[in-house]
Amino acid sequence: MKLCLYCGTFNPIHNAHIAVANYVKSNFDFDLILFIPSYIPPHKNIDKILANHRFNMVKLALEDYSSFKVSDIEFKSEQNSYTYNTIKKLYELYNDIDNKINFIIGTDAFRNIEHWYRAEELKNLVEFIVFVRENDFKSEDFEILREKGYNFKFTKMPFVNISSTNIRNYIKNNQSISNLLPEKVENYIIRNGLYKNENN
Repeated sequence: MKLCLYCGTFNPIHNAHIAVANYVKSNFDFDLILFIPSYIPPHKNIDKILANHRFNMVKLALEDYSSFKVSDIEFKSEQNSYTYNTIKKLYELYNDIDNKINFIIGTDAFRNIEHWYRAEELKNLVEFIVFVRENDFKSEDFEILREKGYNFKFTKMPFVNISSTNIRNYIKNNQSISNLLPEKVENYIIRNGLYKNENN
């Protein structure tokens, strides 16, 4: 099985996330793209109360996609969501993986990959699919990582300028979020009154 991971806070999941997953599925022919919402992101300050909501929204967003699934692997641990630990567990759960697990990441996060938890071991477990997230991107800036043993490839998908931060701000300011998220997710946010105040 060819497995690719899409990890993140998904706070909330939006149409750009889905576009990225669709692009990867179409261009790299994975059997499964596994969305893994983080329970406690180690480098972000996110209200734990929102954790279950974030998971539920991802689940709703993926209902119409047979090749996309959501995993609660980081929720079960109820600890900081370190990618290395998650990858190790996934190799135990999926014993029919072809070659290595692939991992979707943006250039902004990939620049700091060496500072991730147990990065020296992590780089031997995955192949990175790197999405360009800046206008002044230069592939040669990342060659030092290849020399250090990181396996990665860049994608050519045009950058989709939608961010969870902006969506949360739009909601707080009573601005429209139409066409930014899957309809089921938008309805869930409205129904549960999410992101209406500074605490979520």
